[in-house]
Amino acid sequence: MMVCPYQGRKKMNLPSFLILVTMVAKSSQLTCQSSFRRPEYTDISVECGTSSISLAILICPVVYTGYNESLLILNHIFDKPECKGTLDESVTPPVVRFTFPLNMTNACGSTFVTTSAAGTGIFADFSNIQTVNVSGVVRSYDPTTGVVTYNAELKYYYSCAYPLEYLINNTQVEVSASSIAVRDNNGSFISTLSMELFSDVNYTTPLVIPPLGLELRTNVYVQVQAANLTDQYHVLMDRCYASISPHPTNSTFFNLFVSCSKDQMTTMHENGDSHHARFSFPAFRFLEQQNQTVSTYYLHCITRLCEISTCNDFKQCNNRRRRDVHSTGISEATTLTTAVPIVTRNENLLTSKEEAMSSSDSDSRMGLGIAVGVLALAVTVVLVAAAILYRRLRHF
Repeated sequence: MMVCPYQGRKKMNLPSFLILVTMVAKSSQLTCQSSFRRPEYTDISVECGTSSISLAILICPVVYTGYNESLLILNHIFDKPECKGTLDESVTPPVVRFTFPLNMTNACGSTFVTTSAAGTGIFADFSNIQTVNVSGVVRSYDPTTGVVTYNAELKYYYSCAYPLEYLINNTQVEVSASSIAVRDNNGSFISTLSMELFSDVNYTTPLVIPPLGLELRTNVYVQVQAANLTDQYHVLMDRCYASISPHPTNSTFFNLFVSCSKDQMTTMHENGDSHHARFSFPAFRFLEQQNQTVSTYYLHCITRLCEISTCNDFKQCNNRRRRDVHSTGISEATTLTTAVPIVTRNENLLTSKEEAMSSSDSDSRMGLGIAVGVLALAVTVVLVAAAILYRRLRHF
């Protein structure tokens, strides 16, 4: 928030003065206490939600300056009731609240700017990471007519920066909100994204993994979906991979696809065309777990939200750079896994069970024969020793 000196010199006529006096008198009934003061930079707070943006401005400094909630105008919009502020006296100190949709067509005059930059950290494999910035200003409206005014102009600037690339379910985001000075808040589209596993190509039957695991080569259908997301974005998966550990740091991993390069067994069904992206792959096992009865691993997807007009550009290979994923590990990522891990059977162990039981029976028979032989030898030795002892006793 910034308090500016008067703009020009207007004469305050008597009707305008009486209007301001009436408003201030009405607002003086507010419980302002220590907040009845000059405006400060921290008088505005911004909540960057997934479907809307909410602003809260302390009303007492506004009243102190000579205005009330009806004279705070969002982005010069006077004629839309949904863009006007409402007084909230249920909190202390009281505030004026503005809430508007996060949508280009009806965001109460907010400005949408999308920027691009090279990816870093977990997104270092991709050269074009987008961020959309939504910004605007709440200004005071001075009803004074004439040559001079005694009211300072108030300006409350806000902005929300939403990254458009996520690691499901990575919650590391950067959001800024400002009133002249920049302030950092948390807010992103990550909560709208979810990953589910299905057993059919129509994505209607959830995948149920039996206790003994899936049979190898069973088709696993994966869907990443965005719920309650504004219509201006589609879901585009940049990379999906499996890892032995739910936290893939220093863990063996296998790329199902990275950008335009995919494993030959992976099939892309839909990507970047709607609010969901889909692919499938046959169940496999990690060789590292070959001596275990089942192989257990977890899926992770790096997902982009692209504006409808730019999704086709991101589908082109020259716009999504891939590095050597075998030399670039996954590090410093906070990762949550799919709802359940994928478990596959070790067919080699299962098919050799009868052979193992047969071998066990042979070993048992061999062991029994050896035991009988040892026992017979022991009895013979005892009998010989008894005969020798008997002869010696007769000589005496």
